[in-house]
Amino acid sequence: MEKKPTVGIVGLGLYLPRNKMTAAEISAATNGRWSEDAVINKLGIIEKFVPSREPCDGTQEMGALAALDCLKNTGVDPLDIDAILCFGEEWKEYPLTTSACYIQDRIGARNAWGIDVQNRCCTCVSAMKIAKDILIADDDCHNILVCGGYRNCDLIDYTDNDLSFMYNLSAGGGAILMRKGYDKNLLLGTHLMSDGSVVHTAGCPVGGILDPTGVDNCCEHFKLRLMDGVKMKALLNSTSMQNWYHCIDEALRKSGLTRADIGFLDILHMKRSGHRAMLADLGLREDQSIYLERYGHVGQVDQILSLKLALDSGQVKDGTVVSMIAAGIGYTWAANVIRWG
Repeated sequence: MEKKPTVGIVGLGLYLPRNKMTAAEISAATNGRWSEDAVINKLGIIEKFVPSREPCDGTQEMGALAALDCLKNTGVDPLDIDAILCFGEEWKEYPLTTSACYIQDRIGARNAWGIDVQNRCCTCVSAMKIAKDILIADDDCHNILVCGGYRNCDLIDYTDNDLSFMYNLSAGGGAILMRKGYDKNLLLGTHLMSDGSVVHTAGCPVGGILDPTGVDNCCEHFKLRLMDGVKMKALLNSTSMQNWYHCIDEALRKSGLTRADIGFLDILHMKRSGHRAMLADLGLREDQSIYLERYGHVGQVDQILSLKLALDSGQVKDGTVVSMIAAGIGYTWAANVIRWG
């Protein structure tokens, strides 16, 4: 059997807005229903990044700025990029425009084709798998840029207590450049799971074809809501963690590794108790992960952000096995394994 080519990560890029929202400001936005202390110690948010109204903080533009940062960090010519997989959110500058095409033009990647992929906060991990599979299957494809922006924090009503688990939504952009035959920072196994039984339990009820925006509901246009919180929370309480652990274990198995090999858990932001519980269940120390309490949950950018911070701090170095995990409303779970260095 012919050996498949390796796929490695050439480098990363990041963009974060200048503005921040503090735990005290979140508390005030809930009309005091959540105290500052509870926001910090239960929700795990000391502060988070929020976008300005300037064009630089648009969803597509933040993805482009992160992509430009990635090109600068790697020294890669944009003309050498063969494809762009954009994980940017649907909440963006203009509906029904293709973010990957915007980024392709913005960074000068004239030889690349582009496509938007979307799996909510799982999309970075999902897109990395898609990119690897394309690189292996397509003889003419050598470099794929996975990138995008996120600012779903705009859609949060802090007076809606049902949304407290989304008060951490933040803003920013991330980019990761993957190359075929690159024998460093190898992307190994990936495993994904989906459960569509709760697909319409959370989202934006107003603004689609079933309830178009009109005079009577314009204030609800593109506001995140729980449409069936009981059903969604029942699923999460009964199966979410076991699905996540299944993804982690399967990604490790596909990589020829076990939980004992994990050196760093690249994990999205979640409530503080959940983060600590996962570390304990996986037998990891707190210094084998980064808790994004000063960043919030930047959606599908979290994985790139966490990896970048860990590289800067030395928590990830040559030989470190990284377990990168994500989950997204819909509901999806994902994990991959990266051997750094």
